[in-house]
Amino acid sequence: MKRSDMGLPGKVTLLRQSEFFRRLLSDDLFWLAAQAGVYRFSGDEVAFRIGERAERFFIVKSGAVAVTRPVDGGEIREMARFEEGDVVGDFDFARSAEFDAQAQAVGPSTLLVFPDFGRTMGLLASERPDVIARILLRSVAMISSRVRSTQMLISENAPWVRELRRQMYTDPSTGLWARAFLDDELPRLVSAPTVIILIKPDRFKDLCDRFGHGAGDVAMERIAGVLNIEARRQRRAWALRLRSNETAFVAAGCGFEEALKIVTRLSRAVGDIDLSDVSCPGGFRIGISASMAVWPEDGADFKVLVEHAYGVLMRAWRDGGTRVYRVRPHGPDHVACSIDGAVFGLEETGRNPGDGSGPITKTGAGS
Repeated sequence: MKRSDMGLPGKVTLLRQSEFFRRLLSDDLFWLAAQAGVYRFSGDEVAFRIGERAERFFIVKSGAVAVTRPVDGGEIREMARFEEGDVVGDFDFARSAEFDAQAQAVGPSTLLVFPDFGRTMGLLASERPDVIARILLRSVAMISSRVRSTQMLISENAPWVRELRRQMYTDPSTGLWARAFLDDELPRLVSAPTVIILIKPDRFKDLCDRFGHGAGDVAMERIAGVLNIEARRQRRAWALRLRSNETAFVAAGCGFEEALKIVTRLSRAVGDIDLSDVSCPGGFRIGISASMAVWPEDGADFKVLVEHAYGVLMRAWRDGGTRVYRVRPHGPDHVACSIDGAVFGLEETGRNPGDGSGPITKTGAGS
């Protein structure tokens, strides 16, 4: 096997011949092409063997590759033959599995190898997680067209897959779970009953206007710390950042009574956050506006319930802040109780979007 010289445009042309890379952006393709190698294989030279970890796959530029496997009696049988433009080994690569067959050149053949020998997907993911994430999504789309369930194919234990999932679902500024995690993963992880608490800090705009956005960043980091501490108190809980200064706390196995205790602790802890190092000598105190919902009691569709809880959160904030409203399927609003000055009320789910029950992406004034 000898390395063959080929410029990036030629490698990109090869990559585009495969379904695996066909729909990626040009910038992505040129970066990926730089991570691939092109090699000349002599006749019968092996590309991969049975039992080897599928850390790379191959695209045939010229010649052919035969995939063989021993059968009963020790006979070696050819299972498939790949020719120009074909991709070899992508199935096992996507699963981070071991090859269950051997691939070898049929006569002199030239193959593109991705990633190049000496490179790993873990290394590439650390350099360009955005590009590798798109490769992962393309691999899911490609394989899902061949089989009924991609869960049978993509190994959740593959180190680079785990790292990509962590980066895709983590907010880089606070370390909290990101909104994408709530949309994509959380609905299948919760169990009834599950409490959903959405939080928006009061006076946050005043903090940023007076002391700069750096002070706001510090405040968000410390709010994240409060949420993470509470998450560790629960058996199964997730602290999330939704957008800007809005966060969420989701705890499985908790009903309304436990939710009241949680939101009380969160309200007190956020109110006790010391921002004197980024504000003024006397410090700057922030409170919270919040909404609560219990799934499935307050709504059977988890995602729809989160959307409605966001509308209720914005109503609590617009009503003056320092209060918590609960999403309720029936009944009018009324004040239920007050904890540390926070007004607790019940919210009717039949409200229209003008009453604050809009989508979670809606922007509130002064946020």
